[in-house]
Amino acid sequence: MIWEKMSYMMKKRILLSLSLLTLCLGLSGCERKKEVSENSIKVYYVNTSETGIISKDYELKETEDTDQEIKELIEVLKEMPDRLQYEAPISGDTNLIGYSLRDKLLTLNFASNYNNLGRTIEILDRAAIVRTFTQLENVEYVSFQVEGTPITDHYGNIIGNMSADTFIYNIGNEINTYEKVELKLYFASEDGKKLVPVYRSVVYNSNISMEKLAVEQIISGPNTDIAFATINKDTKIKSINIKDGVCYIDFDASFLNQTNQVTAEAAIYSIVNTVTELSNVNKVVFSVNGESTFTFMDYIISGPYERNLDLIS
Repeated sequence: MIWEKMSYMMKKRILLSLSLLTLCLGLSGCERKKEVSENSIKVYYVNTSETGIISKDYELKETEDTDQEIKELIEVLKEMPDRLQYEAPISGDTNLIGYSLRDKLLTLNFASNYNNLGRTIEILDRAAIVRTFTQLENVEYVSFQVEGTPITDHYGNIIGNMSADTFIYNIGNEINTYEKVELKLYFASEDGKKLVPVYRSVVYNSNISMEKLAVEQIISGPNTDIAFATINKDTKIKSINIKDGVCYIDFDASFLNQTNQVTAEAAIYSIVNTVTELSNVNKVVFSVNGESTFTFMDYIISGPYERNLDLIS
């Protein structure tokens, strides 16, 4: 009876309100469905064309014990899909014979047939494995061995410990564009006064500039015991560009918070010597939050800096 006595406009308003309420409830239900479990991680595989890696959501069954988590993920990374939508990174010539975990470093030991892998598939397998395991709370780095001997790159240099940042990829489920590059990076010697060259193979998104890639690798630090970090790992690159052979790098204020036991000279030239390894860079100009003259570890930084070979150990 009350409904019949209502005006047309009143009825319309009530129906519209009910429709909106139903829509909101439906959306909130959808949002609840999108919530990700705390046990959910991404497991990485090599795509079928062997040009990149893809990720698949996975729910860990064991979350109380890191050793059991590792064992579970090893089995997952061995499993080939029924329809061959992707390739398992621990299969075929990637035969894992053992592992150990110490101080958040997971060491994987492979059989000798690991050396039969082609360069592209080897680095993609390695990227998929490292990016999968470093999602575990107690795994920060992963190192690879073959029959107990650390693996090396094609120059014979030990690759060392790898983190997820060792492999730089574009955002998205599948890598459509990637490049491989061998970078010559300079980190500090043990006393923090000299520079040690470190060679690193990096798979990266081809949309990133080489100079930015090189500086990001310096910030991430060395993956070897023979060299030491020179820059605060919290440092962010605000902008970086090259003009007339000069590389202009603008950092955020974290760059000034030096937490490593190195000299200012070693820190500055670790970047300068690394970036000037690029064929199109001769000098480097630094700035912090747009200020081109600033104090860094009691030193005034201003103007362009050229390569300094005298610091190389």
